[in-house]
Amino acid sequence: MTGAPASAAGGSGATPVPRGGKLGAAAVNQAGLWNIANILTMVRLLLVPGFVVLLLHDGGYDPVWRAFAWAAFAVAMITDVFDGHLARTYNLVTDFGKIADPIADKAIMGAALICLSSLGDLPWWITGVILFRELGITLMRFWVIRHSVIPASRGGKVKTLAQGIAVGMYVLALTGPLATLRFWVMLVAVVLTVVTGLDYVRQAIVLRGHGLAAEQAAALEAVAAAAEAEGTVGGECAADDVDVKAQHGVEPMVESLGEPVGERVAGGRGTAETER
Repeated sequence: MTGAPASAAGGSGATPVPRGGKLGAAAVNQAGLWNIANILTMVRLLLVPGFVVLLLHDGGYDPVWRAFAWAAFAVAMITDVFDGHLARTYNLVTDFGKIADPIADKAIMGAALICLSSLGDLPWWITGVILFRELGITLMRFWVIRHSVIPASRGGKVKTLAQGIAVGMYVLALTGPLATLRFWVMLVAVVLTVVTGLDYVRQAIVLRGHGLAAEQAAALEAVAAAAEAEGTVGGECAADDVDVKAQHGVEPMVESLGEPVGERVAGGRGTAETER
């Protein structure tokens, strides 16, 4: 869930009319912490310990309890789809949702993988590859978040769907051909996990490079603008100094020239009067 809260939107302050009639209006009115998208995210977080208890109950091999665990896992995956859709559609994005949503996603998937590997149903190398990828991509998002946001790709969504189906099949106590099928589904999910992870790495490097280049260009423009402004101010100050010096140079000259002339005129008048 990404974006800006509805209450922080600019403009005239009028509440936009959402799609969906009364449900949309109700969702927009709940644009604070307690909106439907955040509630679904919190439900998914609360399902994590419940899912673990159900999966490991009675040693983790009771088909009935594993069916209950599968139901909890399925509900968590469904809420993951709906909370993001509601948040984007009705502008219910909050800071809590930005943090809690990815945590809930990684928590339910990580708990399922670790529990299945601890029970001996899933090889540890598969759990390690998936968890390493998810943790690495999360850290990489923070690495480039100052420059840009890595959007969720279509391949990433397909990867999430494949992981959900594969893990769900492993949670159920399947036997025979279905047990063989789930292994191949998991292999497909692992391949998609690796491929999309490499694509995210490529995007992160490109986005970071563009971000650094934009920052350098902005810094150079700022330096050039500052130098131009300093040069303009310096030129104006130099012109003012020239004017002041010119005024100070002319006035003494006028005074020095004016005083002898006055004296000579006064002296001439005195001589003329004496002669008279």
